[in-house]
Amino acid sequence: MDTRSQPVRIIEVTHRSVLAIAVPMTLGYVTTPLLGLTDTAVIGRTGEAAALAGLAIAAALFDLLFGSLNFLRASTTALVAQAAGRGDAPELFAVFWRSVALSLVFGLLILGFSPLIISGGLKMMGAEGRVAEAAASYIAIRILAGPVTLVNFTLLGFVLGRGLGSVGLALQILLNGINIVMSILLGLTFGLGVAGVAWGTVIGETVAALAGFAFVFWRYGQSAVPRLSMLIDATKLRQLFHLNRDILIRTFSLITAFTVMTRVGASFGPVALAANAVLMNFFMISSFYLDGIATAAEQIAGETVGARYRPGFERAVKLTGIWSLGLALASLAFFLSLGPSIIGFITTAQDVRAAAELYLPYAALTALTGALAFQMDGIFIGATWSREMRNMMIVALAGYLATLAALVPTFGNHGLWIALNVFLALRGLLLLSRLRPKLDQTFAASQ
Repeated sequence: MDTRSQPVRIIEVTHRSVLAIAVPMTLGYVTTPLLGLTDTAVIGRTGEAAALAGLAIAAALFDLLFGSLNFLRASTTALVAQAAGRGDAPELFAVFWRSVALSLVFGLLILGFSPLIISGGLKMMGAEGRVAEAAASYIAIRILAGPVTLVNFTLLGFVLGRGLGSVGLALQILLNGINIVMSILLGLTFGLGVAGVAWGTVIGETVAALAGFAFVFWRYGQSAVPRLSMLIDATKLRQLFHLNRDILIRTFSLITAFTVMTRVGASFGPVALAANAVLMNFFMISSFYLDGIATAAEQIAGETVGARYRPGFERAVKLTGIWSLGLALASLAFFLSLGPSIIGFITTAQDVRAAAELYLPYAALTALTGALAFQMDGIFIGATWSREMRNMMIVALAGYLATLAALVPTFGNHGLWIALNVFLALRGLLLLSRLRPKLDQTFAASQ
């Protein structure tokens, strides 16, 4: 379809429309660590250290596996928002069902390769003996929910693409809430331990998926019923594939950067490594609301691109930028003033506390250096400028590795934290440098 022949549709972009998505999704992202904390507490109550270590290893593997496939959520949000902006209801649901089909394909592949994932993952993580047994038990059960987990990514992407942040929050609370309740019930009350925690996840994912589909059909009725023609449009399938491919490469680059940081930090000894782990919590806290703003940027950018309404797009960039910068500055002040108290709450080890306080300014600064990166990621994903986002991420990663090579030999862990901030800043600035050319190109037909 040639969108240049379509009239411009006016999309009102306000602080309220930004916060209507950002606030619920920030709250939704916060529920995820609560789930991990609950699972750890459940297994910790059993008093079996090996089971706790096995759970940690298995959880890390699933974070890597499903984190890499989170492009299913982002691409669905972007394409659904663009279809909504065009007023193209048939394509809106076609995007949804193509993404559901792709999620099921990936999920079934995960199930098919589960023996290799279990053996290879445990070998990669160096798990042995009882630890390996516990991890294998958890993985073998939780991996059964692979297809449903990925479908939930698509469902979340769909409701966010429609601008329904409160529904996205409800689905996240339902998923994590049931997961927490069932993990406690099965893991502790019925004494199933690691297996019970894994089954809790399977049940939570399944219930959330059923609720998500129920909402879609309740809200949209016959319009949401899938048709074969939705799934066999070669051009649209290629568009979805290319978008997902680029976001996947961007995600792997991001994972590589943080993996390298952990690996380099380990070379400075256990105290520095532990201090870095404590300080990364500051970045994680910032990422909750910066991700919330980025999600709002995805939806609004996508909708205004679909509507061919440049003023709305530019206002989305402005408003999400204001909120990202404002929250980042508030975080910087908060962490610099209360950081030592937070560090003291997280760890009682005096040597780790002292090291963490020494590097605290670098960790506090990540909210500010990362603010533009998160926002620009959201803008570029929503506009489906995925090739530029992928390329700029690769350049930023190269800059990060070069900074590490230049600074770490002389400045040690100080150099490592400086390099991380350089990486975050580069991501945002490089994307910002491409914003105006892409803006002119995308909206050229509507000038």
